[in-house]
Amino acid sequence: MTHLPALLADVAAGADPGPFALVRREGADHLDLFTGPVGTVRRLADIPLPDGTPGPRTLALVPYRQIAERGFACVDDGAPLECLTIDLHERVDLPAALAALPDGPVVTRDARFDVTDEEYAATVGRVLTDEIGRGEGANFVVHRTLRATVQGPPLRAALAALRSLLLAERGAYWTFVVHTGTRTLVGASPERHVSVDDGLVMMNPISGTFRHTGATADRAALLRFLADPKEVEELYMVLDEELKMMATVADRGGQVVGPYLKEMSHLAHTEYLLAGRGSMDVRDVLRETMFAPTVTGSPMENACRVIARHERTGRRYYAGVLALLGRDGTGRQTLDAPILIRTAELSPGGELRVPVGATLVRHSTPDGEVAETHAKAAGVLAALGLGPQAPVPAAGSLGRLAEDPEVRAALAARNAPLARFWLDQRPVDAPGRPGLAGRRTVIVDGEDTFTGMLAHQLRALGLAVDLRRWDAPGPVDGYDLVVVGPGPGDPTDPAEPRMVAMRDLLSGLLAAGRPTLAVCLGHQLLCGLLGLPLHRRDAPYQGLQREVPLFGARRRVGFYSTFTARADADRLDTPYGPVEVARDDADGAVHALRGAGLAGVQFHPESVLSPDGVDVLADLLTGLLSKEGPLVNA
Repeated sequence: MTHLPALLADVAAGADPGPFALVRREGADHLDLFTGPVGTVRRLADIPLPDGTPGPRTLALVPYRQIAERGFACVDDGAPLECLTIDLHERVDLPAALAALPDGPVVTRDARFDVTDEEYAATVGRVLTDEIGRGEGANFVVHRTLRATVQGPPLRAALAALRSLLLAERGAYWTFVVHTGTRTLVGASPERHVSVDDGLVMMNPISGTFRHTGATADRAALLRFLADPKEVEELYMVLDEELKMMATVADRGGQVVGPYLKEMSHLAHTEYLLAGRGSMDVRDVLRETMFAPTVTGSPMENACRVIARHERTGRRYYAGVLALLGRDGTGRQTLDAPILIRTAELSPGGELRVPVGATLVRHSTPDGEVAETHAKAAGVLAALGLGPQAPVPAAGSLGRLAEDPEVRAALAARNAPLARFWLDQRPVDAPGRPGLAGRRTVIVDGEDTFTGMLAHQLRALGLAVDLRRWDAPGPVDGYDLVVVGPGPGDPTDPAEPRMVAMRDLLSGLLAAGRPTLAVCLGHQLLCGLLGLPLHRRDAPYQGLQREVPLFGARRRVGFYSTFTARADADRLDTPYGPVEVARDDADGAVHALRGAGLAGVQFHPESVLSPDGVDVLADLLTGLLSKEGPLVNA
């Protein structure tokens, strides 16, 4: 016998049973019941994780506003970071839980979105034009919230919704109710944000939404979806962004596994698994991975600014995480943290909030993104009586299209153009490339943590690497190479502080003749200092892979840029000596350049979209760090 019947009896009698959580994790034949006191803390570092017996110790409700811990912008709505300290943990068999949970419809009134379809479509249009179109980033997630009022006791409604989700929703990573006394969350989140177990850090970026209305997805339509360039590129972009996070929390970066198809009752998603070994405190892992690009955008820091500009309201717990912290049998810390999406929040007074967002990329259309918000909310709205339940597959019918050979082949084909550096196991003690091993470099981050991935590639080539933010000036003496990295924004802006600082840095490096590699934004600024004009592209190159000419070879690389320099010749005379230019045959766009002691690339060699990226870096750095420098055609 568990404590669940007594807890549910209190709810049925109209009493508050005290804080608790009921959680079914993916594939489990039971639910975990957690009870204990709830307190609030200010920082993730303050989440309690005491020593003691193995098992789960704390369940934390992390609101979106915690992103401010990283110094990122947000609309501060005051949502607290609440922690349930687990005094009791019991397992409840799934059939027993279903029999005990309230069985009945949830009744609501006055349901409406706080942002209408027309208003949301207009916001999508502005983000596409004003943000992606002006180089502020590759993708952004903008949310809106359905609001309603629950009729009857809110906690009973949440438990009835949980029962409905357990029966009707499939493919969820966590299906749960969490009640703290001040709020109740109920949902079926498809996405693991981050987990840590036995030192293995894992993340599950999910992107691409295939909507269907039948009991199972239409196979032909699903295959068309899997081949859709928008959906393919959207998943690649969030994969890159989460690899940036793994570069911080895993000792050698992440290895990419997948992609997979995640099938749910109303829709299907595509996802990757990222895995790497790490030794950080799990609370630091949470902090360094706030929050998933699938609910924010990229690059992360500027995505938060864009969200604040266009949403203008707080997100509360939407895009935050539930975080279950504990210890294993050896005392090592553990973490399991699903993203708070497909989740409803109920207040003690019956106010219901169901937030939902869509990922906006350069291929997006306003109407398409409006439809995506409705599809993503469908499962939890159905459980709350605000939409139809998905049809149930007939007995004996094909339940999982993920096992279909053509579907599996279509998913596997997505890896063909990607960088093997991130897909394959990398040897721990690789010797590095001749001439590069042991050389020291500092990477200056222009506000895009692609620099973390770049650092892992340079270390794999044998270099010793330090990272430094653009606004943390310091001497570069003692380094063999300075890398001026990527970032968002308009490189032609003469007054923006980040552009001013990075131009000044480049000017000093050029004047001193110190070996310099410039990447993306750094490359654009370098081109400007060398006298090349900068232009905004008619169509942004955000998350775009291309094969380009590069100093006598063809290289396949990934771009995340809206601006480009242009040149009308393959050679440029500059105050710093002659420079060789690799440019586009059609419009003169400068993909790369090199000269004595300097090189620049417009693309991202570190991106998963750059299968030739490591070789490009090795060639450029060998030239930069050799005594005589690269040969420039006379």
